[in-house]
Amino acid sequence: MIVVKRVNLKNPVYYSVVFLVNDIEKSKYFYTDVLGQKVVMDFGRNVGFEGGLSIWEKEYALNLIFQGKASDVKVDGNNFELYFESDDLDALFNRLEGNINLIHSIIEHPWGQRAFRVYDPDDHIIEFAESMTSVVKITQ
Repeated sequence: MIVVKRVNLKNPVYYSVVFLVNDIEKSKYFYTDVLGQKVVMDFGRNVGFEGGLSIWEKEYALNLIFQGKASDVKVDGNNFELYFESDDLDALFNRLEGNINLIHSIIEHPWGQRAFRVYDPDDHIIEFAESMTSVVKITQ
């Protein structure tokens, strides 16, 4: 028996980001096989990954959200960025380079952190960067 303890929440608690995607199988392949993300729940038209990322089939989602009026809603990529950190950015870039739609190669940001960006199959922006703890010395 599983017991779920409910917490009395005064404020909402962030749980997940959801990308609306055109082809759920193509996007699931990209996130699992190309980026190595682990699926924790798969409901066919909605897939959740470890860490809070989810993908939802766009037409199905918009029809539910807007109660059958999905054609009235415009949803595109390039409107926000998903951010990942890596302990070996160069190795990750080399592994992904032939399998991704690259926005830019590895660059160094003004604060010293190195990163590169790609598009997912639906033109959502994804950044891969060195961990901030490897770039910034924290003093107390």
